[in-house]
Amino acid sequence: MNDTRMTLKLQDRAIILIGTAHVSRESIEEVSRIIREVQPDMVCVELDAGRYQSMSEKESWEQLDVVKVFKEGKGFLLIANLVLSSFQRRMGAELGVKPGEEMKTAVETAMALGIPYALCDREVQLTLRRAWARCGLWNKCKLLASLLSSAFSTEQLSAVEIENLKNRSELDDMMAALADYLPPVKETLIDERDRYLAARIWASGKGGVVGKQVAVVGAGHLQGIKAHLEKIAASEAGEDVSDLERVPKPKVFSRIAGWIIPALLVALIGLGFFRVGAEVSLVMILRWAILNGSLAALGTLLALGHPLSMAVSFFGAPIATINPFIGVGLFSGITEVTLRKPRVSDTQRLSEDVTTLKGIYRNRITRALLVFFLSSLGGALGNFISIPSLASLLVQ
Repeated sequence: MNDTRMTLKLQDRAIILIGTAHVSRESIEEVSRIIREVQPDMVCVELDAGRYQSMSEKESWEQLDVVKVFKEGKGFLLIANLVLSSFQRRMGAELGVKPGEEMKTAVETAMALGIPYALCDREVQLTLRRAWARCGLWNKCKLLASLLSSAFSTEQLSAVEIENLKNRSELDDMMAALADYLPPVKETLIDERDRYLAARIWASGKGGVVGKQVAVVGAGHLQGIKAHLEKIAASEAGEDVSDLERVPKPKVFSRIAGWIIPALLVALIGLGFFRVGAEVSLVMILRWAILNGSLAALGTLLALGHPLSMAVSFFGAPIATINPFIGVGLFSGITEVTLRKPRVSDTQRLSEDVTTLKGIYRNRITRALLVFFLSSLGGALGNFISIPSLASLLVQ
């Protein structure tokens, strides 16, 4: 039996939690019906202001400045955001339902009935940035691989299977699997937001003017929000979630990790100079530059990047390695966008093109992101391959 609705009697108010599947037509109808039946004093939804605006004004990427994205080091974040959106859009397209439509319906129903509403979720970009910051290199690769495999999966989901996502036991299994696979991501996407949503739901009814609240949230958050609300009510002091609105500073190891590869390469080349001689040291430099640059250029080639972008990848990869504050993807991505400026049609079709491989290569924005990603990946692989290759020259 699906447990998608629960009523909590906490202090002087009743909070009705509705757990939904984000691409479910039944959830849309259920949300509207319950709000009209209950006539609450406040409606809370799992949306942030930015997402609600994009849903209300039709999702648009016209203002996207790709060069600025690269310069601010947010290329990987944009890729993750686009792929995550494409996965939800694909599920929704199969059922004829837009992702998050039940949240929008909750707001529209509240407005039609003259009921105040609150957007209680954390800003999605902040959530992604926190998840990204908490992942090490290996977990970042796993996260991107998981998102990409989800986005391009050909598995068809039926309406019944989507509704089954609201079944608590199935959700528990899914969350347990996510926790095992990527604990930092699960904590940021699920656990932190359970706490954040609960705090915002509680705060929206503060002051005693709200007797009944309806909170529309994804089914995966239902149990966590319930536990946090009960904890907040018992403490009678509310809950400060300001710590969840900041991107955590990198740990000491994370700050020095970017210097490990450059330090190893410099140490090997220096050792070659003092132990074997300047000639071998020069060979080591050339071998590293060729391996590093060639694989970065190969990544750009696989992305069907502009020939000049490939040249920039080749010559820029060694420079990027020496200075870990920049990456070869910055050079190649900006070059690609400059040489192949995105067209109006690229921004208008971005959310659709990102759902297919053909669309990604056709769209100049997503192709530039592909150039950024694959050249960065190629340069990183080139560095890892270079280390044992250079070390072998020391024992000749």
